[in-house]
Amino acid sequence: MIATAADYDWFYDRFPSLWEAYCLTLVESLRPEDVVTRLGARAEDVVARFGDWMDNVPSDMSFDDLNSAAYSGPGPYGTWTGHFFGTASVEDWCLIVEPNGFMGSLSEIIKPLSAGTRLVSHFSNVNAVKRFYWAEDGEIQLGFEPPFAADRYGSDPDGAVEAMRRAGLDLECGVRSGRIFFPEDAATRTGAVFALAENLTGIKLTAQLLEESTYLCAVAPSTN
Repeated sequence: MIATAADYDWFYDRFPSLWEAYCLTLVESLRPEDVVTRLGARAEDVVARFGDWMDNVPSDMSFDDLNSAAYSGPGPYGTWTGHFFGTASVEDWCLIVEPNGFMGSLSEIIKPLSAGTRLVSHFSNVNAVKRFYWAEDGEIQLGFEPPFAADRYGSDPDGAVEAMRRAGLDLECGVRSGRIFFPEDAATRTGAVFALAENLTGIKLTAQLLEESTYLCAVAPSTN
């Protein structure tokens, strides 16, 4: 069954703060512990920060705890020195959730993270900056800035055009094409990106999955 934007209407309604600024990444055939190792992340930083008042730190943290912890770092305004994230197993894939994060939008991170496997990530922030990536074995196959699907790039930028079209993305919309069009419903634009991720991975994200999963949380070092 092909996913469409309408399948993800719930994201805007159920997770309004996450919808405003998030990064979600799916990596095939890795466990949460493998992701932490590949990212050079430190779970100890999370334990030091929350071990006295949160249960099950840093593994088996709830979604609510993950979301709270993302905004409760030791820096100004709850920031972290590095990339705070939570990761959980979903079938044969590993889901990485970053509330108000952007690690999965950085090519210098997702390329090595996808070594020997494949990865799909999508990101959006409060400034309406958006990114989508599909990477395999250290190489970006497809990258674009939703909703400008015409401006796609990578080693195989046309390899997913049918999946993109079925998800609800306008393949002719882009800066280079001179056709700039924003659907009126921002939630629909986000839903199309979720649908594309499902069409490429076979993993259907649901509100229940996000809320009921338990997460291994850690902090990955900044790349600059």
